[in-house]
Amino acid sequence: MKRTNRKIIDYINKEWLSDAKSLNSFAIEHSLDEKTVRRIKNDPNYTISLDTIYKLCEARNLKLSEFYKLVGL
Repeated sequence: MKRTNRKIIDYINKEWLSDAKSLNSFAIEHSLDEKTVRRIKNDPNYTISLDTIYKLCEARNLKLSEFYKLVGL
């Protein structure tokens, strides 16, 4: 489970957060709290929730299944 969580967070950091103007703008664009985005970016022990994944997918017009394919799960 930890490996899957890490893979999801690493994907978000590499593919999406690296292109963001700021953590705050990313949070607003994805209907997330900025604290959540900071934790995704900086907290190596953060466990991402399904709700957060769903919000990210919704903001990017992705189905959960499409997201998991992108991540390689």
